[in-house]
Amino acid sequence: MKYAFPILAILTALLLRFALRGALIDAPTEQTMGEVQRIFYYHVPSAWTAFLLFFINFVASIQYLVRPSERADRAAKWVAIAVSVIAGIAAVFVYLRPGSYQVKPSAVAITGFAITGIYFAIRKFFSQQGTDALALVAAEVGVVFCTVVLVTGPIWARPVWGIWWAPGDIRLTSTLVMWLIYVSYLVLRQFSSSSQTARLAAVLAVFGALDIPLVYFSIWFFRTQHPQPVIGGGGSIDPHMRSVLFINWLAFLCLAALVCWSRYRLEILQRRWHEAQALEALEHRGEP
Repeated sequence: MKYAFPILAILTALLLRFALRGALIDAPTEQTMGEVQRIFYYHVPSAWTAFLLFFINFVASIQYLVRPSERADRAAKWVAIAVSVIAGIAAVFVYLRPGSYQVKPSAVAITGFAITGIYFAIRKFFSQQGTDALALVAAEVGVVFCTVVLVTGPIWARPVWGIWWAPGDIRLTSTLVMWLIYVSYLVLRQFSSSSQTARLAAVLAVFGALDIPLVYFSIWFFRTQHPQPVIGGGGSIDPHMRSVLFINWLAFLCLAALVCWSRYRLEILQRRWHEAQALEALEHRGEP
């Protein structure tokens, strides 16, 4: 573990450099939109990374809420297991009825198994207070990536749609709402001094996560100006473009992990310092 952080930092720098070249030079130019389409290699991976971080915030918040109760903790564990079972059944259903859904069976199964895996990984490696710190850090970094999404989207849309923003577009509106929810979460964590702040923030995170599926599935179930998905069965993409897209996403994931790792260690140190300060104040108060 001593060398894990510098190794990750070097790997992240190399991936970002390779991904930048792929996005700006190596990837073929899209015939309809031209060079502006290259924003795609930053816009989409940023959105996926934000989704993942907000989901981690959601799972960590749930675990912070249920850990004090053995019954609630056990129930949440079985729910996490049920997600994988349901995802497996749903994948079989989609496979037997091709064309009934705009998604591949493998995507359904992998998503369900990933949800369960993340839940048990957090449960194993983080204490109750650790889950609270992880939830905070994931929300902070997730808001940064979501901001990138909201900035690159209009830059991409202006030359393609002729407007910066389509107010009635469900994908754009729901993404902005999601951003505002998590900014509100961070404001609550920063400025509330109540002893119940962590629990209130966890509840807000759980309800805020309900907007994530709306953002993701909106372009499949609503009429929208936003382009249809090109990954997961909803469309097609040039193989070279796909490889560059996933390289960029891998680079962004490594960057997010690096920042979260640094921020998590800082958050734990800050909490320990505050606890030490509080204990010292109590000791001085108890002296005659």
